[in-house]
Amino acid sequence: MRIGELSKRTGTPRRLLRYYEEQGLIVSSRCANGYRSYDEHTVERVMQIRGLLDAGLPTRIIKQILPCLNKPRVIHFSDATPEMIAMLEHERDRMTQRIECLTRNRDAVAEYLDIVRANNSGDSGDRAEGVRENHQGMATAS
Repeated sequence: MRIGELSKRTGTPRRLLRYYEEQGLIVSSRCANGYRSYDEHTVERVMQIRGLLDAGLPTRIIKQILPCLNKPRVIHFSDATPEMIAMLEHERDRMTQRIECLTRNRDAVAEYLDIVRANNSGDSGDRAEGVRENHQGMATAS
C-alpha cells in the first residue's frame, strides 16, 4: 500500500510516517516510480508505535523494543544491557504513574457527570452551583 493509504488506515500524518521510516521504526520498499510501498503488517506496527509514543516512550527506546513486539511474541534479549533494563523499568514506572493519574481524573469526571445528570433530572435551578475544583484541578460537585 502507498503512504496515503497507510496514513488513512492508521490516522497518522504522512509526514510522521516518513519520520518513523527515517528513525528505522518502519520499512518501505520503493516502486518503479519512486513511491513508497508498505506491507500490510505495517498498519499494526504503526499502531504499536503510536501506542508506545502515547505512553511516553521516546523513539530511541521504541526502536530497541519493537522486535520484541512481533507476532508470534518472541522475546529477544541478547542485547539487553543493564542500562536498557533500568531504563525500561523507569519507563514502565512512569507509565504506571500516568495510568494512575488518568484513572483518578477519569473517576473525577465520571463523578462530576453523575452529579450533573442527577441535578439535571431534578430541578432546573442554577446547575453550576456547588461546583468546585479538587486538588488535581478537576471539577467536582460539592
